[in-house]
Amino acid sequence: MFSNLRRIVTGHNEKGNSMITFDGPPPESYVMGAGGLYELWDSDGKNVISSDKFDRGKGKVVLGPENGGAKFRYFAIAPAPKGVSNEEIEEMFAKVFEDISAGEDRVDTTKHPGMHKTKTLDYIILLKGTAKLILDEEETQLKPFDVVVQRGTNHAWVCTSDEPALFIAVLMDANIQ
Repeated sequence: MFSNLRRIVTGHNEKGNSMITFDGPPPESYVMGAGGLYELWDSDGKNVISSDKFDRGKGKVVLGPENGGAKFRYFAIAPAPKGVSNEEIEEMFAKVFEDISAGEDRVDTTKHPGMHKTKTLDYIILLKGTAKLILDEEETQLKPFDVVVQRGTNHAWVCTSDEPALFIAVLMDANIQ
């Protein structure tokens, strides 16, 4: 769906000179219809070795970062499918969250089946399309370049445009209180 996504990762060569280590599309994705998660980088909160060739964007796609780490990704939310029952939508979200190792993050889905509460501080920017952020007590419409600082709250995203809504996000492991 988003074939134009490009990731450039810099590093150092054996002489200590800066160079491009990776240049191309996100190396891993979890696609669900017209939506999905597109991994860019996953730090583990440890030292950055800029001369290594290890691609931290590769590996199983999981919702949150490692303990003390951060994730950087694109994510896309597709428009709601027409003619699909509430039970089918609930089953779809349950499967997706299990697939990305986040089934336990679905603490209260009474307001929307995509509701989830992570243990992360997230910086999120809507790049394309329109969307709605749903919280326990309120909702808000988002347009391109709106920024959300999501602080471990129960939330869901809903695409409100005909085309998928494309976001970019940094998710950081946090001690949410």
